[in-house]
Order: sequence, then structure tokens, then C-alpha cells
Amino acid sequence: MEQIKQEEFQEKVLNNSKPVLVDFFATWCGPCRMLGPILEQVAEENGGAFDIVKIDVDEAEDLSREFGIMSIPTLMVFKDGKLVKRESGLRPKNAIMDMMKF
Repeated sequence: MEQIKQEEFQEKVLNNSKPVLVDFFATWCGPCRMLGPILEQVAEENGGAFDIVKIDVDEAEDLSREFGIMSIPTLMVFKDGKLVKRESGLRPKNAIMDMMKF
């Protein structure tokens, strides 16, 4: 799991051959901080089936606006460069793993 910058989005998410779970977060957001360890567990347990990236909404304002991020954390799943799933708010590990089933 890595934090990426707005200019890396095309390469790391849209052009990725694997599905990608994107966590739109902010460092000052309590639920976002609670979600971090859950995403670490998901990253360890997914066996490389998909990538996870984090995007700080305060550093990626254009991207946040483009995807209409109104609340954080917001999780988005991209597959073959297309947005296929979206959930907002703190989610338990099993709900996140369910998001990644296709």
C-alpha cells in the first residue's frame, strides 16, 4: 500500500493491469486514521490480487473534485481503468474484501 500523488493517478490506477482500491483520505480525519490499519491488513491478506493506494484529498484537490469526493474516507475500486465501485465512510475489513470481489 502506498500513498500516491495526483500526477501518479493515471499510471498507478488507470493504467494498472490489476484492480486498484483507492482510499481518498486526509491526515486530520479520525475515521481515515482508523481505516489505515484495516487497509494494511487487507493489503497483507489479498495475495497480490489487487493494489491499494492512498490519496490525500488536501494534496490532490483537482482529483478529489473530479471524482466528487464530498466525505472521507471514500474508497473507490478501479478495474481496467474504470471506476466500478464506490463506498464512503469507515468500513470493516470484510466489507472492503467484499468490494474487491468481481
